Amino acid sequence: MFSKINKFFQAFKAIVKNPWLLNHVLEDDVVWENRIKKILNDAKLPIMPQLGLRSLSWHELVSEDSRELNIYAILDGGSLPTDLMLLKSLASKIPHCDYFEIGTWRGESAVNVAETAESVTTLNLSAQQMQEMGWDKKYIDLHGFFSKPSSKKDAFVAFKHSPIFHLDGNTANFDFAGLNKKYDLIFIDGDHHFEMVKNDTIRVMSHLVHDKTIVVWHDYAHSPEKARLEVMAGIFEGLSINQLNQVYHVQHTLCAIYLPDYWLKEWGVQVHEIIQQPHQPEHVFSVSVKAD
Repeated sequence: MFSKINKFFQAFKAIVKNPWLLNHVLEDDVVWENRIKKILNDAKLPIMPQLGLRSLSWHELVSEDSRELNIYAILDGGSLPTDLMLLKSLASKIPHCDYFEIGTWRGESAVNVAETAESVTTLNLSAQQMQEMGWDKKYIDLHGFFSKPSSKKDAFVAFKHSPIFHLDGNTANFDFAGLNKKYDLIFIDGDHHFEMVKNDTIRVMSHLVHDKTIVVWHDYAHSPEKARLEVMAGIFEGLSINQLNQVYHVQHTLCAIYLPDYWLKEWGVQVHEIIQQPHQPEHVFSVSVKAD
């Protein structure tokens, strides 16, 4: 009995410290799914309980010369190789691409995109902000491992790449308008809880995009076939109905993409039906790994 009471108070303290945990108690996937279905219905888009969006072919979006990564750690919290190749290829297809990302972590996405983009800017919590949140020092120090100048980074990143600019701040109150700049390709990979995904989506779409900007959200799915409904709901509620009509799932990735019609026509990309789980393979990949 004492053990149960102790667990209750531990859970209560955790919720007080991190109110978003209450979502796990009050809102499960059924609730997120119902919210998503309503939005899709209002947008007159097809409704499926899994990935919820029409899809684009990874093979049509990712050029042959972007299907190799020079930096990939294969550690927790990173992206799939297909995710990073998608970003790298999109940046290569956009002339003089200015790239912006929310959520740096080890800097794998930033340094890979910097091979093909003209400039790369990342926004992440400052070390002090992370310390105030009680995060482990080693975890904090690893942020920007590959993307910030350091002797350790230079031991791995020997190739030339575009400048990478690191901004510190919390997207909940960061002055996006103060950047006074529009970006060509934006990667949202910050806090994956509903309210912050919605916040980041609204603020990016309000301040950082022009009429041809491409926006990619990471961890829109748990796997290339299974949706992460809380993140999906945050994306959907952060967009207008007109914008939602230009959002797709990229096959073989964990990404959703806002791709303006201009690029669909420019690149001759076809829109495919929603992927249903389990999905019969239509393509296979050949994989080679080299470790330094």
